[in-house]
Amino acid sequence: MDGEHTLERCGEATEEVLQTVFNQLYAQRVTLEGMILKPNMVLPGLTCPQQAAVDEVADATVKCLLRAVPAAVPGIAFLSGGQSAELASARLNAMNVRFRSRGPWALAFSFARAIQQPALEVWRGEKGNVLAAQQALYHRARCNQAARRGEYNAAMEKT
Repeated sequence: MDGEHTLERCGEATEEVLQTVFNQLYAQRVTLEGMILKPNMVLPGLTCPQQAAVDEVADATVKCLLRAVPAAVPGIAFLSGGQSAELASARLNAMNVRFRSRGPWALAFSFARAIQQPALEVWRGEKGNVLAAQQALYHRARCNQAARRGEYNAAMEKT
């Protein structure tokens, strides 16, 4: 996410937006058990001088969600928000490792940029790159499957 905002400011804004969204969903009688929320992670802006560690992002994101997202919501599928594929996987993994027992929802990716972007960069629309792009897609899918389970580690990026 562009900007100089801090991790804390992103958390405040995200919580405010989520509370507004759920107030409106309640007012419209939306069945929360039938939805999947697709939010951002709580992140400092890309140009913020103080970037957050993986565990800090995991903590800030899940704590924000615990304050704003009802337990009736079955799943949260994050947007990757301009993060590198590797960093997004590491952050999702940290959330699942650190909060699995405390969170009422399944945490995953929306599986757009976090999985597709590396494959698209390899492919570049060229027939000769199809196999390598398929391998890149498979690799990202495996890494994010592991992150969803809390089993991801940086060594997986070397395989």
